[in-house]
Amino acid sequence: MDDFGGFLKPGISGHLIGVGGVSMSPLAEVLAGMGLIIDGSDIAESEKTQHLRSLGISVTIGHAAENVKPEIEFVIRTAAVHDENPEILEARRLGIPVFERAQAWGAIMKDYEHALCIAGTHGKTTTTSMCTHILMAAEKDPTVMIGGTLPLLRAGHRVGGGDTIVMESCEYHDSFLAFWPTVAVVLDIEADHLDYFKDLEDVKRSFRKFAARVPEKGFIVANLDDANTMDAIAPLGRKLMTFGLSEQADVCAKNIRRIGASSEFDIYYKGRKFTRVTLHIPGMHNIKNALAATAACICLGVRPAAVKYGLAGFNGAGRRFEFKGKYNGADVYDDYAHHPGELKALMDAVEPLGYNRIIAVFQPHTYTRTAALFEDFVVQLRRPDVTYLAEIYAARETNTLGISSADLAAKIDGSLFFSRFDEIENSLRAVVQPGDIVLTVGAGDVYKIGENLVLIK
Repeated sequence: MDDFGGFLKPGISGHLIGVGGVSMSPLAEVLAGMGLIIDGSDIAESEKTQHLRSLGISVTIGHAAENVKPEIEFVIRTAAVHDENPEILEARRLGIPVFERAQAWGAIMKDYEHALCIAGTHGKTTTTSMCTHILMAAEKDPTVMIGGTLPLLRAGHRVGGGDTIVMESCEYHDSFLAFWPTVAVVLDIEADHLDYFKDLEDVKRSFRKFAARVPEKGFIVANLDDANTMDAIAPLGRKLMTFGLSEQADVCAKNIRRIGASSEFDIYYKGRKFTRVTLHIPGMHNIKNALAATAACICLGVRPAAVKYGLAGFNGAGRRFEFKGKYNGADVYDDYAHHPGELKALMDAVEPLGYNRIIAVFQPHTYTRTAALFEDFVVQLRRPDVTYLAEIYAARETNTLGISSADLAAKIDGSLFFSRFDEIENSLRAVVQPGDIVLTVGAGDVYKIGENLVLIK
């Protein structure tokens, strides 16, 4: 059976490999809630594995063939689980079908009247989190899957009882092409994940396929200010809701007033004032994320008051300009930015805040991205007053390109490259002064440097 939807029946048994992962844990919870018999395995104990056990879901630590019992009817894996994993090998030996995580979420999505899928090169986690705040304020009781932690949920997911599911939707390996959105949001499109996609046009083709999965009665929500987005989705014969800073957008912002790291602005919908909102995170990019979330929620029939109060209660998602604490009178923040476009948005947001110096600690993410976008990284990393470079976070790659963060440092006057985190921490302790802002930036584990710094008394 190729369609996972055929397994969504009470009493069917399934095994999830990597069940403690950020989107596998809620998947296990949702499947169990539908009456399926679910167990799983993971490489290490975590709060998520403990939570699953508290729900009666059996979790085994470590991967082994014996975890896949003959009575299991399907296996689901994460992208990190390779074909040589002993549990994958055993499932195939037993003739048990193996599905990708995205296939399972896509099948579940079909059971919801409204499926809101947020995609884009940048801003997915923040916009999905904003949508969650708005839909919670509207008492829609949504099921939610976010690629980061949202303080409102104290997690990256929520299992709701309403008719709406909200999913952060990633283009990497075309994962979002397993989804069935009734409202598809495209925030922006840039060249990224070039270890998988051939070039920008290949990325655009993938987003076009994603938007085309919306049914005729559904909506595509698109960034009018982004030429790549508008080129990718037009024409598709679906209802189109645009957002952007341009007044030609269906949903736009007017009368923007900045107050420190916050902003107030009017949201206009089709030329008429919809509501006025206060946003407690900085940057024009976050105003645009708020417009995207508003446009998406308008498609779902949400009233102005829910947008107003939902956004007012949003203070950011985990690792998105997240305040970590103070060190020697300086503010320490962490941000997930790992693409030159995200670095630009981050610096554009931080520069007006009035700090004496911006000290950035950047950890590039993947060798292919660093090489492909090298010159763009150099431009943005010249902007901080002090730039530290940690070695590239390899993620899923081997360094066949022979590239290093030291190559970036050689192009950025005054930058400092250290191969070890403790060396960066020691240097920061010596240079950080009151009135500075320290930014740990990247999609890897660079956040640990800021966390260690603020622990120092």
